Amino acid sequence: MQTITLNIGGMTCGGCVKSVTRILEGVNGVAKAEVSLENKTAVIEFDPAQTNPAALIEAVEDGGFDAAV
Repeated sequence: MQTITLNIGGMTCGGCVKSVTRILEGVNGVAKAEVSLENKTAVIEFDPAQTNPAALIEAVEDGGFDAAV
């Protein structure tokens, strides 16, 4: 397992946190996603054999939020 922290933009409330968490946990290979509204970050534990940071960023951006390493 590998862990990455992404900076997430566009979150304004707890509903946004739930949305981003749901998006990330829906990606194949993601074991856990901890999203923080206060820090505007997502700490994601994933299997590098199944996904990669670019795919995680793309998933978040497809959901309407900004994401960067």
